[in-house]
Formats: sequence, C-alpha cells, structure tokens
Amino acid sequence: MPRSTSNELILGLLVGTAGISLFLWYYRGRRPRASAEPPVCLPPGPTLWHHKLRGDPEGMGIFQGQQLNILDKLDELVTHLEALREEVRALKETLPKLEDYIQGELGGKTALPRASPQHRARKRRPVPGQRPATSNSSEDAESEGGYNTANTDTEEQNFPVMKQLNTHIEELSLDDLLQKADRLRTNDSSKKESFELLYDHREKFRDEIEFIWRLARAYGDMCELSTNVGEKKHYANVGKTLGEKAISQAPTNGHCHLWYAVLCGHVSEFEGLQNKINYGHCFKKHLDKAIEFLPEEPYLYYLRGRYCYAVSSLSWIEKRMAATLFGIVPTSTIMEALQDFLKAEELKPGFSKYNYVFLAKCYMDLESIPEALKFCEQALLLPCVSREDEEAGSQAQAMLHSLLKR
Repeated sequence: MPRSTSNELILGLLVGTAGISLFLWYYRGRRPRASAEPPVCLPPGPTLWHHKLRGDPEGMGIFQGQQLNILDKLDELVTHLEALREEVRALKETLPKLEDYIQGELGGKTALPRASPQHRARKRRPVPGQRPATSNSSEDAESEGGYNTANTDTEEQNFPVMKQLNTHIEELSLDDLLQKADRLRTNDSSKKESFELLYDHREKFRDEIEFIWRLARAYGDMCELSTNVGEKKHYANVGKTLGEKAISQAPTNGHCHLWYAVLCGHVSEFEGLQNKINYGHCFKKHLDKAIEFLPEEPYLYYLRGRYCYAVSSLSWIEKRMAATLFGIVPTSTIMEALQDFLKAEELKPGFSKYNYVFLAKCYMDLESIPEALKFCEQALLLPCVSREDEEAGSQAQAMLHSLLKR
C-alpha cells in the first residue's frame, strides 16, 4: 500500500472511531427516556391524531405496525453498532503503536527501542572527576520552546565510557588549546582525541565562550561516532546543555547558534513525535541566526539545505497530519534547498561529498539529468576522510548507475 494511502486510512479510522463513539453515547443517553414514545419519523399521510379523532381502529393498527417496523430496524442498527464497537475496541488496542508509525513516516527513520526499567537502572562507570549521580532515573526537564527532554545535567549523568580518559592533563593556554582542538578535527579518529583534550580542560576554561561551544561541538562529534544508543543519547544531551549555556552567554556568536542547532538535531533522534517536530523548528531557528552572524560559513548553508530538502520531500498528508496534531505546518521547496547547496559550493568549492550528493538529488527531482550526473561524478572524485564521506560515496555511486540507465 502506498505511504500516502496508508496515512489517509489511519486518519479515516480515527475520525470514524470518534464519530461512532459520539453516536453511541447520544443514542444510549436518549433511549431510556424515549422508550415509551419513540421519536420516529412518520411517512406522509394521516397522523395518529387523525385516526384518533376519526376513531379509526384500522388506522391505529397501521400506525402501530409502522412503529414496530421502525423499532425493529433501530434494534438491528444498534446490534450492528455493538459489533462495530467491538471492532473499534480492538483497534484502540493498536493505537499506542500509532505514534511510532507516524514518527517513522514523518522522519523516515525507525524509532529507536526504548530501554527497559531494568536497563535504565543499571549502574554505569562514571566519567573521571564526575560526581556520582544520586539517582539513575531520567527526570524530565523543560527546555527552550517549552518541550521536555531528558535530564542533561553534565555533573549528574552517568554513561558507559568507551575508554579511560587521560590521567595526565597537558597544561595549555586557552589559545593553544583551541588551536590544537581545531586541528585534531580533521578525521574521525582525531575527533575523539579532540574531545578528550577539551574534556580534560573543562574545569579550567568552563566560563570561556570559545571553549564552551567547542566542547559542545566535540560532544556532537562523539554522538556521531558512537554506535551505542546510551552513549549517543548522553553525548547529545550533555552537548545540548552546553550549547544552551553558550547561546545564553553569547547570543550574537554564530558558532554558538550553529552547534546548538546541530545538538538539537542529535537530541531529536531520541524524542517522541511532538518533541521531534519542535526540535526541527528549533534547529531551523538557530541555523538562521547562525547564518545571520556567520554569512560566509558554507557548513551553515549545507545544513539548511538538508533541512529544506527533507521538508520539501514530505507528502501533503504528512504536512496536514503535523498541522492537525501540533498546529505546525513545515514548508520549504526543492529550489530553496538547491540554492543553499549551491551557496555552500560557491563559498567553498568541493566543500563536501554530501553537498555534491544533495545537489545531484535536487537536480534529479527537477528533471535536470545532465546537472545531476555532473555532481554525482564530482562527489566520487573527492577523497573519503570520514564515515560520512563513505556513505556519501555509496549514494553517489548508486545515483550515477540509476541516472545512466535513463
């Protein structure tokens, strides 16, 4: 069944269920009081009072027969409604799974399995220097925009550490530390080293804005690198908390807005449908602010292009579902996404393999096959320096084969 058809079926069932329930409530509420004189609609012709005035027993018998006939039909209808109600009850038992279904449809992702209470209660090794948590529960805390996220206190969370961090801390000035951390982000393996370097100096430079947003960025890197769900969620939540601290202290710093937006995107992967949509708006809001303060940064246009492309790919029923459930209608077009990807390429030619891949996707959607072929080929010419580059290369290769068959 096509995705749009299945979504319409779900909405139809929900509306139908509500209507049937209302009818049953109304009919049963009225039925006891109306049992003596059922409120029936008589056919055209002489009424009961005409027959009474005329003293016509035959007419009275006809009227009573009509009453009984209508009551039989009403009883038959109620019987069918009772059977239907049983089917609706069975349907309601499956409704708790609806959120996961819609989440997968709107986000294009399968919902991550939730940890069991036993798993959540399991104690994990704390980060060196971190105070032990007083509770293993994940209490809800309200974040920007009024939606809930998991407790992200950087001093109170435990998580499974991949390896013991450095016991010897290299003494560096702030400028030297930041330069070294930036140099180490050239590939996936050194991103991990960059995170450890910044983490070791978190107490010394915890109030320095340039340090805070870099540490938030490093948590985002670790979230991308990790393959463990618990670790990914921890890195995303702690990084988002640092990002909130950074933008509150430096609201005109574009880097703070950039990495806060990225961390919102990471956190959204572990949220329910409504929070996922809210985080999407938070992502776009802070991305636009970052572009305002850093208009020459190509990565910002690439990220906004990804957002616009994803929104433009939503079907009409998916957009209406979001509007109906949450009063939010995300809008964007392929042309808006294309302009952002082209802007990133203009600012830095050969910016990334994925930027070329999405340029090719946009041109494919616009039926401009020669341009799509060109960007697929350019994507394959760039070297792979990360896992993301390898994924982009695989997509470019598959698209190229598909385009050559046209």
